[in-house]
Amino acid sequence: MAPSQASYAPSLGKLLKSLNGQTLEASIESLIYLLKRRQIKGDDCADATAHLLRQVVAKSKWSDVDQLLTRVQNVGSRLAQAAPHEPTIGNIVRRVMGLIRDEASEDRNADDFGSESVEDIQTLSVNAPQPPKPAPFTSRPPTLATVASFHASKAKSMFNLLSVADTLDSPATGASTPMSQAQPTSVSALRSEVLDGINEIMDEISQADDQIASFAEVQIQPGDFVLAYLPSRTVERFLVKASARRRFTIFIASLEPPQASSSNDPYAALRKKLNAGGVKMVSIASNGLMAYMSRVNKVIFSAKAVYQNGGLLVDSGASVAAQAAHAYAKPVIALGGVFKFCPEDPSDEIAGETGDSSSYVSYADGSKVDALEVENTVADYVPPELVDVYLTNLGPQTRHHLASIMADHYKPEDVGFSLIPGEV
Repeated sequence: MAPSQASYAPSLGKLLKSLNGQTLEASIESLIYLLKRRQIKGDDCADATAHLLRQVVAKSKWSDVDQLLTRVQNVGSRLAQAAPHEPTIGNIVRRVMGLIRDEASEDRNADDFGSESVEDIQTLSVNAPQPPKPAPFTSRPPTLATVASFHASKAKSMFNLLSVADTLDSPATGASTPMSQAQPTSVSALRSEVLDGINEIMDEISQADDQIASFAEVQIQPGDFVLAYLPSRTVERFLVKASARRRFTIFIASLEPPQASSSNDPYAALRKKLNAGGVKMVSIASNGLMAYMSRVNKVIFSAKAVYQNGGLLVDSGASVAAQAAHAYAKPVIALGGVFKFCPEDPSDEIAGETGDSSSYVSYADGSKVDALEVENTVADYVPPELVDVYLTNLGPQTRHHLASIMADHYKPEDVGFSLIPGEV
């Protein structure tokens, strides 16, 4: 059932503008409605998820970390079930959960250090071996007073906190505190820190395309013949950036390439920008890839998701382009921000998403519909051995670097958490 008119949002832009003016539950239902209708997909799903989880942190009532984590998990699960073929939703949910754990851990360690009284520090300092006394110097405060002043200011750097704790051989150092007991100095302080972290994730998503495009001049050389399969917004920005300093030829592969003069050319704007930079653009059919592959220097396409084994979720047909490039020993470059890195192995049903098949067979022709079963697969899986370079907002990466990047962005306890019931 569609949400009420008050919470209905026909597009991502209108949804984001309406978040502050409606209740949290209404915002959740609006986004679920858009996801189910596939009115938003791809990178927009990650952006919308981050914006909504920001509202969850800001508007939800919670008094400890566990309550906040549970709330984020529940909302994330509802979004993931509405769009099970959009793995970036789960990525952002796990990123936010890891952010909450980090901020709570910092507050917990700060409180543990703050619980040590100045007298305790003095006692430990007296028992410790004392260095020779230097000559009196009235302008420098005593060492003990410096320690007390440091304690009073409660420095926020975890490195300094742990360094001081190790020096004093505090018995509390290394103790493990359950997350449910990780109470921050105040709920409002933790809320503010988490909201700042989510804002950084949102900035990362919005800036990823420009940061990826900044590496275009390195990846594309003058005179190159580049094949781009169903270029996404990310790929288009990458090509336009390259055209500012490079002169090359680009083959745009699609299912049914339109004529350059056609009024419904989906790449008319891209063609105009590339032509202005002196780049020649040629549209070809996907079933003619092999005829051009011998002249191509590299193949570029956008990834919907990058799995921990290095495999990719891509638009349908991109796997054929990758296989053709592999047969001709041509490098394959996959473009995608780090927020698309999915800390999971690919599912057996990864290519199970199907779309409208009416473009291949007319439902007006009843005899054909009754005699044929036509499936329009909209997503493919590219195995890792077919990918040479993963070009991210952090720069070019190889398959061997993916594990360390994912370890930097996800917590181990969140990786195994399934947002969709029944999945392991």
